[in-house]
Amino acid sequence: MVKPKKHLGQHFLTDPNTALKIVNYLPENTLQLLEIGPGKGILTKFILQKNIPDFKLIELDAESVEYLLLNFPELAGKIYQHDFLKFDLKQLFDGKWTIIGNFPYNISSQILFRVLEFRNSVNVVVGMFQKEVAERIAASPGNKTYGILSVLTQAYYKIEYLATIREGVFFPPPKVKSAVIRLTRNDVKNLDCDESLFFGVVKTAFNQRRKTLRNALGKMGVKDIMEIQEFMEKRAEQLSVNDFIKITSFLSIQK
Repeated sequence: MVKPKKHLGQHFLTDPNTALKIVNYLPENTLQLLEIGPGKGILTKFILQKNIPDFKLIELDAESVEYLLLNFPELAGKIYQHDFLKFDLKQLFDGKWTIIGNFPYNISSQILFRVLEFRNSVNVVVGMFQKEVAERIAASPGNKTYGILSVLTQAYYKIEYLATIREGVFFPPPKVKSAVIRLTRNDVKNLDCDESLFFGVVKTAFNQRRKTLRNALGKMGVKDIMEIQEFMEKRAEQLSVNDFIKITSFLSIQK
């Protein structure tokens, strides 16, 4: 018996209908798939039925790994007992690959930041998130939930909010609703700016989101660039991905 562990943020999905629905959000042509945090394998069961050519799993909890190998012996050699955030992902697959998971809510944002590091390899993510986080990722400019994750993920991925999931299909039930979203890599190979600086500009702007960009980005020299004065009296949540790219591009020229 696998007991959910609070320090790992485990809330095991128990409803097979919900699990099947999530797995069916995977693209039909999925060839290489990584499941993060399979737990007791409720998603795993349906993934195996799809006969995906190269399927691997990462699970930190030793008790869960033992349970999975006992109940799904065909997973032998495919489960990595490790922390996804620290694992060397380059050794998993060649070429493009997909991620699926009922992500622990306490690290779901960190998982996405790791995905962004591998954005040229990870082509699709189907994930269960806390509803508020899912809404934040999918939010558009002008929305109060629009933030760092919104801009950075939308710069490289198409975001689809697919389903809201009630608390009662988990054990133990979380105190919040959940949601499933799908990220699909867009056609942008590289942004039209210094991408490292872009990440810095977005994070700096939203870390002082109540301030106008003139004040929030003042130390970066943005206020003196005439070509982007149209943005200076706006706040971060009012700017689109392309607006941030434009700001970063002109800031790069100044530097």
